[in-house]
Amino acid sequence: MQRNSKGPYFKPRQVQNEHRLNREITAQEVRLVGEGVEPRVYSLAEALKLAEEQEVDLVEISPNAVPPVCRLIDYKKFLYEKKKKDKEQKAKAKQSEVKEIRFTPNTDDHDFDFKAKHAEKFLQEGNKVKCYVQFKGRAIMFQERGELLLLKFAERLAELGSLESMPKMEGRRMLAIFTPKKKK
Repeated sequence: MQRNSKGPYFKPRQVQNEHRLNREITAQEVRLVGEGVEPRVYSLAEALKLAEEQEVDLVEISPNAVPPVCRLIDYKKFLYEKKKKDKEQKAKAKQSEVKEIRFTPNTDDHDFDFKAKHAEKFLQEGNKVKCYVQFKGRAIMFQERGELLLLKFAERLAELGSLESMPKMEGRRMLAIFTPKKKK
């Protein structure tokens, strides 16, 4: 018995393609699309012969269709272009963050204005703003102050962002979340 250097139960993993290629396709008939080919239903043998003649791969694009849709393309080039396109889409997609702003029930007007300016900047950048009033010790008795503070904050940010839901208590915090309004 021949021993493997990785142990007796090690089986080398076979690379699994995202799509079925050439001889891996199991259907008897396939709908063939691609350059230089009349789009119609071919038998698998005909499709493989066409792929061989053009020196490209027969790739199963839509396996759930009846009959499955296959394309005549160079698979390595196809994967490269797909990867490149995915990378471009990922670069274009902007990830929005949730920025936090903290108040206490006794936050001063100057501090309120300062934090409101920060929140406006965050909303203009396209980020969500989560602001909360932190109640410590006996300050929990002044929940209405905290709610008024958050509603005043919502009024101040009305042009740039919208309040997702009314301020609500979570433990010793009263939360409000603002989402940026879409630019026209």
